[in-house]
Amino acid sequence: MDVAPDRSTFICSHCGKAILSSNIDLHYFHCSRNLEKCKICNEMVPKKHAEEHYLTTHAPVPCSLCNETMEPEILTAHQREKCPQRIVTCDYCDFPLHAVDLHEHQDICGNRTELCHICNRYIRLREIIAHEATCNGVSDQRNTAETSRAERDGDGRRRPPPQDFKTRRLVFTIAITGIAVVLGSLLLPKKAQNNEL
Repeated sequence: MDVAPDRSTFICSHCGKAILSSNIDLHYFHCSRNLEKCKICNEMVPKKHAEEHYLTTHAPVPCSLCNETMEPEILTAHQREKCPQRIVTCDYCDFPLHAVDLHEHQDICGNRTELCHICNRYIRLREIIAHEATCNGVSDQRNTAETSRAERDGDGRRRPPPQDFKTRRLVFTIAITGIAVVLGSLLLPKKAQNNEL
C-alpha cells in the first residue's frame, strides 16, 4: 500500500510564494539568503542587484525638457501631457510653441480678425467657429454699427476687403526685389568705374 505524497503547500514568509511543504525549509533558507523585497514595488530581486534595480526602475530622473525630477513611471506621461516645456500648437494659427507660452499667445492670436466671406464682417478668430455656425449672410444693423474704425476709411465709408495675404506678400516681394535690382545696377557700375581709374 503506497502512501500518496504530501501535496500541501505553505506560504513562504519571506517572498509570499506558495511552496510545497516538503520543500519549504530549503526554499526559505535560499530565499532569505539571496532575495530581498523591493520597498517600492514589492518585487523580489536578488540582493546583489537590489541597488541596480532601484536605480534603473525607481530612482527619480530629470525631465529632459524642464529638468524637474520625478519617478520614471510617470516621466512619459509628464512629457506628453504636463511638462510646461513640451511643444504644443496654437488653436488659431498652428504655430508650435512651448506649453507654458500657449495661453498668452492664444490670447493675442485669438483676437486677430478674419473677413467672413458670407456676411463681409471681420470676426475674431476665437469667435469664428460660433459665427460660422450662425452666419446667414446678412449683416444686422447692430453689428454694422459696431464695425471698428479700422474697417472704415477716413470718410466713414467701409473699406473694401483686403487682398489675399499671399498676393500682397508676392507683390511686396517683387517690389523689393525690383528696387534692389535698380539700386544695384546704379551703384555697382560706379564702383567698377572707380576701380578702373
